[in-house]
Amino acid sequence: MPMPIAVLVSGGGSNLQAIIDRIEAGMLDAEIKVVVSNKADALGLTRAKNHHIPTRVLLHTEFDSRESFDEAMVQAIRESGVTPQGVVAMAGFMRMVTPVFLNAFKGRVVNIHPALLPSFPGVRGQSDAADYGVKIAGCTVHFVDEKMDHGAVIIQAAVPCQPGEGGDRLGSRILQLEHRVLPQALQWLAEDRLTVDGRFVHLKPSTRNLAIQPMADVDVETQALVWPPLEEGF
Repeated sequence: MPMPIAVLVSGGGSNLQAIIDRIEAGMLDAEIKVVVSNKADALGLTRAKNHHIPTRVLLHTEFDSRESFDEAMVQAIRESGVTPQGVVAMAGFMRMVTPVFLNAFKGRVVNIHPALLPSFPGVRGQSDAADYGVKIAGCTVHFVDEKMDHGAVIIQAAVPCQPGEGGDRLGSRILQLEHRVLPQALQWLAEDRLTVDGRFVHLKPSTRNLAIQPMADVDVETQALVWPPLEEGF
């Protein structure tokens, strides 16, 4: 049975689209039960509707606390059919969640962040890295905890930075890898291959003898580094 997923978005939803594409290609053994947004005009909602995926809009400005907003999200996700064995994927969701939410989906909430955590947390990850002048930047898929961009790391992808290129250009190259590492992490969860020991996430070997996916098709001006490596189909 496919793993049920709820996807949280606040904007364009390109990572949502990457999840949809991998599901429809038969690479990701999951079913998106609902897409929830805190913004009524989020393009991610349109992407979901184009694929006949149910959507919910919950405006955080209409709630008197973060906890009450999270309670409403929990109810919406549960009503959609996401079971305790499912996953909540934060794909460009620009809100921190509270223990109300995390306790409802304990150990099953993941986030994609456009920086190599713990460096450059927050909403300006790509721009902060570019402005700092780092030589390597990237993205991180991690479990979500009560602190911003803090939970245990599942997978990271790194790209080289070019001096003075700016956050937008760097971000566009990082995004190519976001679209691959987030669906891969979800597939590992669907296969029950991840275990967490404190801050360490361990990946069990595949029973399907999957090949490692080559990275030559990534336009990063030199080869990208992804660890653990992407598997066939990602």
